[in-house]
Amino acid sequence: MSRVALISVVTLPLLWEEDGVAQRSLPPAGQAGRSVVIASQGMVCSAHPLATQIGLDVLKKGGNAVDAAIAVNAALGVMEPMSCGIGGDLFAIVWDAQTQTLHGLNASGRSPAAATRELFAQRGLAEIPELGPLSWSVPGCVDGWHELHQRFGTRPLAELLQPSIDYAESGVPVPEIIAGYWHSSRRKLAADEGSSKVFLINGEVPRLGQIFKNPALAGTYRQIAQQGRDAFYRGSIAQQLVDYSRKLGGLLSADDLAQHTSTWVDPVSTTYRGVTVYELPPNGQGIAVLQMLNILEGYNLSGLGPQSADYWHLFIEAKKLAYADRARFYADPQFTKVPVASLVSKSYAETRRRQIRLDQALSDVEPGDPKLGHSDTTYLCVVDKNRNCVSLIQSNYHGFGSGNTPPTLGFALQNRGTSFALDAEHPNRLEPRKRPFHTIIPGLALKEGKPWLVFGVMGGDMQPQGHVQILVNLIDFKMNLQAAGEAPRIEHRGSASPKGRPADGAGLVLAEPGIPEDVVKELQRRGHRVERVRMNGGGYQAILVDFDNGVLHGATEARKDGAAAGY
Repeated sequence: MSRVALISVVTLPLLWEEDGVAQRSLPPAGQAGRSVVIASQGMVCSAHPLATQIGLDVLKKGGNAVDAAIAVNAALGVMEPMSCGIGGDLFAIVWDAQTQTLHGLNASGRSPAAATRELFAQRGLAEIPELGPLSWSVPGCVDGWHELHQRFGTRPLAELLQPSIDYAESGVPVPEIIAGYWHSSRRKLAADEGSSKVFLINGEVPRLGQIFKNPALAGTYRQIAQQGRDAFYRGSIAQQLVDYSRKLGGLLSADDLAQHTSTWVDPVSTTYRGVTVYELPPNGQGIAVLQMLNILEGYNLSGLGPQSADYWHLFIEAKKLAYADRARFYADPQFTKVPVASLVSKSYAETRRRQIRLDQALSDVEPGDPKLGHSDTTYLCVVDKNRNCVSLIQSNYHGFGSGNTPPTLGFALQNRGTSFALDAEHPNRLEPRKRPFHTIIPGLALKEGKPWLVFGVMGGDMQPQGHVQILVNLIDFKMNLQAAGEAPRIEHRGSASPKGRPADGAGLVLAEPGIPEDVVKELQRRGHRVERVRMNGGGYQAILVDFDNGVLHGATEARKDGAAAGY
């Protein structure tokens, strides 16, 4: 007898901002707007209910967590094209249940060989543009799929891509939040011939409930299904990308694509109150999570509670300290020595913690001395019946990336190259064939040597802040998996930039409506500049593995259209 899929779908009231971004009200801290999804055999969580169902179908047909993750990611490239797609990069953490080991995959691309600081200086550019072909780096997503599939996959790639090909050809209805994202990008899409052709319908952005088709992407997926990653990096797709780059005055060459490789890396960890939390090392910002947790571990947060001004003050200060280090040290380790072990050590956290004053906000925070020798993203997670786990995040960087879309291929090209600095002294300076600083980070945590939490939070600089808030909500404040993601959040902005820009003093604290007014006033009294926002950047998916009861808990939340489904 077949098991019935359990699905968690957003039902909270929808709000609209002036820029067209769909938003919803959130429940109070510690409460959930809906139940946690619980199942025994497998669980899939993603930012689109139909993509989640595709992953669940893969699991039911005998595929494993990696198979399902690839299928879901491909579907999201059709269904949520502003946030992700094969024109962008990918990072993943995989738990292999057979060997009881963790594996990290860095599938981010590198700058073109022709991308030099001298070239930008000759063109009179003080920064790399956020839009257009000069912001491109090599897209790493397809090679990421290849590496995951070669190492762990069990089902043919063509089988995993077929549901996405079908949706791209026949069409997919546009849900609420994604419709809002599309609306906010209308001018960007209209400004590019290819983007207009692929992502607009009769010159207009798709509306809520309208059917969107992308036959060009269906054709691209079909080539990848038949020929594998070489179709993208050496075959017809590669040639079309090079021709398109040449037409627009870009720097991408056939050799840039042909030489691209992903990198398997060892995840980096720290312990937080008995839980071992894993993130990927730079060029991403994942270790900022570990730095913040190490600082916060010195305080009794459970005694303060989630509605305490003291808690939020400590959180903001820990974030400032970690992000000061982020701006100074995080870069491609193939080009710059990054002191990862020192940065994530408990002893280093102790020295940073000493700078925090409970009664006064820090300003002009400098990086420490570890003894050196806006973004749109999609996150998904899968756990299968054998308890293989995949935490995967994939992005175009800004919404629809660079704003450039090859019309015959059907996907936007990322603008991740704009993250490079043009300052020759900065560790994240532009150099040929270098990986830029990255914001997207997957997370995974173990308890007693077994997977406990597979999780991620979307949203640029918000991502490490979101990871920490989720973990504190679960571990310190004992919220369930759904409540931990839906609880009101704070986002701090104004830290020093990975591009070399200085910090903005004490910065700006963005507080969601569920943060009490007396907490806001107390933070202001301590020197924090606080503004109310209807919703911070973010969007969360998570799966909690309960080995004691043999079940999986799945959650998603109201900042996205997402769904958690299990069987």
